[in-house]
Amino acid sequence: MSAPTHEPVLDVDVLVIGSGAGGLAAAVTAAYHGMKVTVVEKAAVCGGATSWSGGWAWTPGNPLAKADGVDEDREEFRTYLRHRLGEHYDAERVEAFLEAVPHMVGFFHKQTSLEFTPGSKINDIYGKTPGAGTGHRSVGPSPFNARKIRPELRAKMRHQLYETSFLGMGIMAGPDLAKFLSASHGSIPGLLHAAKRFLPHLFDLLVHRRNMQLVNGTALTGRLLKSADDLGVDILVSTPARRLLTDDSGAVVGAIVEGPEGPCTINAARGVVLATGGFPQDIERRRRLFPKTPTGREHWSLAPDEARGDGLSMAQEVGARFRTDLKSAAAWCPVSLVPYRNGRTGIFPHIMDRAKPGSIGVRRDGKRFVNEANGYYDYVDALIEATPDGEPVESWQIADARFVRKYPLGMAKPRPVPLFPYLRSGYLKKGATVVELAVECGIDPDGLRETVERFNAHARNGTDPDFERGETAFNRYGGDPKAGPNPSLAPLEKGPFYAVKVVPGSFGTFAGIDVDGEARVLDGAGRPIPGLYAAGNDQASVMGGHYPAGGINLGPALTFGYVAGRHLAGATTYEDNHTAPARSAVVR
Repeated sequence: MSAPTHEPVLDVDVLVIGSGAGGLAAAVTAAYHGMKVTVVEKAAVCGGATSWSGGWAWTPGNPLAKADGVDEDREEFRTYLRHRLGEHYDAERVEAFLEAVPHMVGFFHKQTSLEFTPGSKINDIYGKTPGAGTGHRSVGPSPFNARKIRPELRAKMRHQLYETSFLGMGIMAGPDLAKFLSASHGSIPGLLHAAKRFLPHLFDLLVHRRNMQLVNGTALTGRLLKSADDLGVDILVSTPARRLLTDDSGAVVGAIVEGPEGPCTINAARGVVLATGGFPQDIERRRRLFPKTPTGREHWSLAPDEARGDGLSMAQEVGARFRTDLKSAAAWCPVSLVPYRNGRTGIFPHIMDRAKPGSIGVRRDGKRFVNEANGYYDYVDALIEATPDGEPVESWQIADARFVRKYPLGMAKPRPVPLFPYLRSGYLKKGATVVELAVECGIDPDGLRETVERFNAHARNGTDPDFERGETAFNRYGGDPKAGPNPSLAPLEKGPFYAVKVVPGSFGTFAGIDVDGEARVLDGAGRPIPGLYAAGNDQASVMGGHYPAGGINLGPALTFGYVAGRHLAGATTYEDNHTAPARSAVVR
């Protein structure tokens, strides 16, 4: 398919379509190895869903763990994944991932602006599974000041997701969050920490009109953008790719893109990387592939609106295989819908509130359906399974008065932030008793009363015989270490009682383009399509549609982006000494 001759032409070595973690990792890696790289982004800002994420990446065997004295045998990782993925365990791709992870982390940490922080206390979700880790298998981006990014590039950065911020300021999981929560309890050190963080944020809003203290996903994309800029990568926003270009042999040799000034042909001598974020906002594909989503609109994704499957469509046009034979088509996350006075509806991800002691999740029958302190994927997976056909897939997260003043309940913040705005908007429901709350929410009153009584009786003793909540290190770490006898459990006793409606959402998609261990796109016969690679959520998940640990989207995105960049550049030796990070990492 030849390019029209009247369009402007740009010649590069590598074209990357999309600017999330996978795309930027590929761009930085290829540019480091001497390639001329251009990144095109459909949206007006870079970062994709990565910018709105927690920023943590599952990276077992990473060099920061080894620097801390934790040197696990790779067979432990294989064992855990074999048990969790079952029939979806892809030995070739898993091995490629595990082989590349330490080199990827070492490369970015030592050779670029992407400095990592070790997740020394982040546990794998399923602690009773053989091979499960109890820390040091994750890395996250160290906080980053956006002043280090030149203003022209800073203007292309996606802002922090408002719903997961405090007035636009991101809060990092771990000690940062813990100190903010302690401030709500009146802790003097916590209040001082909150003031130290928030006052500069107010100054930044006044002077720069944006958050400049980057943490979590914004720090990850900020550091990757800085790295790309340092290496001369050209980044074009508001420039969607329309179709791939192929030569007579079928090899991908570039793409037609459409920028603000019109169409442009980009010839890519080495190849093209698809990293457009999967298809979480493609309503028709959601209708066909997501369970109990009859119109495709019964789902609320946390991904930006631009993630509509562009990469997948372009790949299929040149013969790529679309893999849907996974456990799940999407990376589920429970969300609640936040109504604002200006008519906008926000989407809040229920990440940490579910695990705090004194809250449970119930369906309209008033019954629990899941261990609320397990992973966000498990919550939605269990909710879908528990919901009879024909009924809306929804639940209610229930808490008492003590809980809502100590911890967040969805978007509703703890003391000293008032609750009345959330009550006024209808986001937060309230009842003097459990039965009154049930009536207010449309929950079966007797079912909820019986559930709360049973839960309370066991929670006082620190047990949950129904769902084993609080029995794993993952559950307990997500709770409150000051609560006892189980940090994940406390009775719901003190009225009034509160509830937030929870509906199914996702961080992105698992179904995607079939690739091999070198991130090369495969055709229907399993053969690589020359010149075409995929990274991030455009790839079919290496985890087979399962969610064995937090960060299993970003970890493979960074890793296979790195693998693709190296392969495109023809790199044959690794750039890092991955056993000894040069930087002194901040221990989480």
